[in-house]
Amino acid sequence: MMDGAGMIELSVGTPFDPTPDFIQEALIETSNSPGYPLTVGSPALRQAIRDWAINILGVSGDFDVLPSIGSKEVIAHLPSQLEAKKVLYPAIAYPTYLVGALLAKAIAEPVDFNPTHWPTADFVWINSPSNPTGRISPWAELEQVIAYSRRTGAVIASDECYFNFPASSGGQQPISILNVANGNNKNLLSLHSLSKRSNLAGYRGGLIIGDSELIAKIREIRKHAGLLVPAPVQAAMVAALKDEVHVHEQAERYAKRRNLLRPALEHLGFKVEHSEAGLYIWCTRGELDFDSVSALAQLGILVTPGRFYGEAGIRHIRVALTATDNQIATAAARILSK
Repeated sequence: MMDGAGMIELSVGTPFDPTPDFIQEALIETSNSPGYPLTVGSPALRQAIRDWAINILGVSGDFDVLPSIGSKEVIAHLPSQLEAKKVLYPAIAYPTYLVGALLAKAIAEPVDFNPTHWPTADFVWINSPSNPTGRISPWAELEQVIAYSRRTGAVIASDECYFNFPASSGGQQPISILNVANGNNKNLLSLHSLSKRSNLAGYRGGLIIGDSELIAKIREIRKHAGLLVPAPVQAAMVAALKDEVHVHEQAERYAKRRNLLRPALEHLGFKVEHSEAGLYIWCTRGELDFDSVSALAQLGILVTPGRFYGEAGIRHIRVALTATDNQIATAAARILSK
């Protein structure tokens, strides 16, 4: 490319910004860890997760917490651990929801956003803010999801790992299903990750929050399966969860990148849909996704075809904001030059 930046990778949601120094220091200070870590999490980590759940997510009532090795391993294994027979998941969704259902040998069925139309199932994935679309589930919709669970007895697993990244500080804010539950957390689980929130993807630190009985069952399985979060990572998670300043700073970085890239894509004829939160722009020109991918590839920009997230995305692309400021600015300039 004439700008010398080469191919700009906007197809993978891997954080590029540095892990905050104070989190690195917490990891280093506990690197002498000869004993096995606790599956349940250290007392300090358990308290940090509980405090964060109450103060940031708005969780109330009886609930329990559990650390995980990131959130992807939970998504892949949770239906098996809870012996699910039929799994519902969003029609446009992160592929691991389907993979987890297949690993559990469960029936898997994609569904829309209206819980009143859902068939009976014993396990349901919801994802807000959504990957790939950035859609935020509104309060009333989450109330309907909870009502579905009360009516059918289904476990609701709410993947909320992009919770911390609204498109702008004054825009629509993500909502945790455990906030909507208003203290009755029966059959409800909320999943979170520090990978994006704190740029800890390489550490593998995640959180499971919700129904105490479900978490007790999951904890026993994880203990015997060896799904232990390393003690230094647990210490780093404590440090990360006790600080929101670095999270707001990271959210501002992504918001600025979105504000650069979105008008450029619109200049090229793309219509941005949803994208109210998260780390991606979901857009379409009405053409097949691979035609859009090819058009941007000719500008040295790599994006993801929408069909990777289900056939309903066949005319969309996902554009990641997980690149450096310079790369995002260069990508926008290349597009605007057309």
